[in-house]
Amino acid sequence: MCIRDRRCLQGLRIQTIPLDEIIVVDDGSTDNTVEVAREFDVRVVSQSNAGPAAARNRGARVARGDVLLFTDADCVPTPNWAERMMVAFTDPEVSGAKGVYRTRQPELVARFVQAEYEDRYDRMRGRETIDFVDTYSAAYRRDVFLEYGGFDTTFPTASVEDQEFSFRLAEAGHQLVFVPDAQVFHVHDRTLGEYLRRKFWIGYWKVRVMHEHPGKLVHDSHTPQVLKLQIGLAALGALLIGGGILNRWLLWAGLAAWAALLASGLPFLVKLLRRDPAVTLVAPVLLFVRAWALGVGFLVGTVALVTHSRSHARR
Repeated sequence: MCIRDRRCLQGLRIQTIPLDEIIVVDDGSTDNTVEVAREFDVRVVSQSNAGPAAARNRGARVARGDVLLFTDADCVPTPNWAERMMVAFTDPEVSGAKGVYRTRQPELVARFVQAEYEDRYDRMRGRETIDFVDTYSAAYRRDVFLEYGGFDTTFPTASVEDQEFSFRLAEAGHQLVFVPDAQVFHVHDRTLGEYLRRKFWIGYWKVRVMHEHPGKLVHDSHTPQVLKLQIGLAALGALLIGGGILNRWLLWAGLAAWAALLASGLPFLVKLLRRDPAVTLVAPVLLFVRAWALGVGFLVGTVALVTHSRSHARR
């Protein structure tokens, strides 16, 4: 955990219910993370850099409470965040819970990112159970977390290791729930470049998750089905336009595929127009960029996985 500023710990210190303990796992930081954490009289656990999955697992092992609450160092929980999370665990059948992101950013890209999350939250509302929990606002029963080994430490960076763990629990029959009132504020991508890079790496690491949980390639409680269609249309359009060198009808077909990509986003754009009209000005471009970045990332990740598997098989 790298504390970029003090607001995360300040937010945890003013929760409406007392927390048994606050644990900061210092994953080999080279800044003043430890000094900042100690200003707030929290428990600091230090280790050599091993990645976010290993750091969270370390925190879970040393924790004393029955329920683990996770948030990230760049998040600021609202005062009732922990209280709203804990309400979910009054049901003894619940093993895990997921909260939500909020942001106050003025940048159009950041507001588009928030709109993406809102669209996914809309999908989760009303569901008795979900299968997709992110660590920015997450909670698990500690005994269940430890029984299933926590997050997969073979993911070297903060990517989709939290998704993989929630898929694992859901497939084992554990009930995970959505808690829309458990909110944390976050600084989303500000620029097109930041957004593109993040989506590329999500696509890249998603290959690993889909390899381990192939059923989630078809459906999960978080990912809109239309997004998969858009990735396919982006790739199809590129292939057809490339073929347009030989046949102009292929060029027109490729452009039609890209037009269909944008058309498939109309329900989202209509929703966005109601929620944040100004963002609709950049939304078509970002829909296109999103499909491309995820698709290219998934392609590169697939090549990397196949190469690694062949290399391992030769040993």
